[in-house]
Amino acid sequence: MRVLVTRPPQPGARTAQRLAAMGHEPLMLPLFEPLHDAEKAFAALADTRGPVAVTSAEAIRAVTGRPGDLAPHLNRPLYAVGDATAEEARTAGFASVTASSGNGADLATLIAGQPAGQTGIPILYLAGAPRAETFETRAKALGLTLTVAECYRMRPLDVPVEILRTIFATEAPDAILFYSRQTAERFFALHEISTHLDALIGIRLLCLSRTVADAVPPELQGHVTIAETPDETILLSLI
Repeated sequence: MRVLVTRPPQPGARTAQRLAAMGHEPLMLPLFEPLHDAEKAFAALADTRGPVAVTSAEAIRAVTGRPGDLAPHLNRPLYAVGDATAEEARTAGFASVTASSGNGADLATLIAGQPAGQTGIPILYLAGAPRAETFETRAKALGLTLTVAECYRMRPLDVPVEILRTIFATEAPDAILFYSRQTAERFFALHEISTHLDALIGIRLLCLSRTVADAVPPELQGHVTIAETPDETILLSLI
């Protein structure tokens, strides 16, 4: 199958490799790229102690370029949304990593049930911008104290019309992968897409979560399939 990947370049390349290994033909259409702010991340790490929380692997990538500065913090408990983000943290050297399933709200619930969430010590949230605030909202409701450090932001990439026309003009993809609501919103806001939604009829729209799927226009909701859990392996199994 021809599968359109809308992820940022680095994780998108890994997804493309997985698709190729499964016998599919990946088509790349990155819509955002991350801009890391390692200084802000390390300043926050230096000013805090105790648990660290991340809802995206991009937060881990923001600090892996300075292993010497990261080393003193690798014994801090780290809580992550999803196995993929947790594995990124383990690869970076974090010794105590706990993964939650679901979304940021589930992560907050998990932390609140752990000893680390009951000490009153603020939890350092290495976050991105823009972001959904499900983790922060749930954490506040549960009485958790957060210190938030925005250590990366997602910058929109230019998408030349010619690329879109090339992707859809000859042989349209059989499926499109959406990993974030932000990406799905941007994809469907592209002029070449929003004015030709009928060209997407029949293409499977595979979404990592219900939140992501909600960004798909109503007339295309019948073509949406949602992963049971927000995990790439589960998502790719839907193809």
